Amino acid sequence: MNRTITLIRHAKSDWGHPKLSDFDRPLNQRGEHDAPFMGDILKQQNIAFDLVLASPAKRAITTAKEICKTLDYEPNNIEQKRELYLASATEMLHIIQSVDDAVTHLALVGHNPGITTLVNMLGDMPIGNMPTCGIAILQTGIGSWTELESNTCKSIDFLFPKRFSDPP
Repeated sequence: MNRTITLIRHAKSDWGHPKLSDFDRPLNQRGEHDAPFMGDILKQQNIAFDLVLASPAKRAITTAKEICKTLDYEPNNIEQKRELYLASATEMLHIIQSVDDAVTHLALVGHNPGITTLVNMLGDMPIGNMPTCGIAILQTGIGSWTELESNTCKSIDFLFPKRFSDPP
């Protein structure tokens, strides 16, 4: 059975409020543009998620909601997982391995450096860095999410805003 994993790094965040905690940092203007823009790119490719897991950090959950709105995935159905906040690649892998096998297309919205490391751990097309609002689409033929491990995925696409246009 083919399973698809779409790994998404949150969009660009706003560093203009030094009193805000890292967890509470919102998206900046470019991030607010890029998230729905990348959702449109996914929609053009007929991408549909069965399940979306996201870090509850403001910049990550906002990114997830904006992308999901564009894809007609109910934002209230996004599962916020506190463990995804600044998670390592190994921690994210363990979260994915616990996903119900009824899910065939999983999206995970998280943070660097873990998300870049996870893309490189799972896929066959190494990337140097997952840019903000970057999206890596991976496919695997495993029968169960519990079987997911290093080098078990084929890299299908690597999408990021500057590949399509120069965002504002």
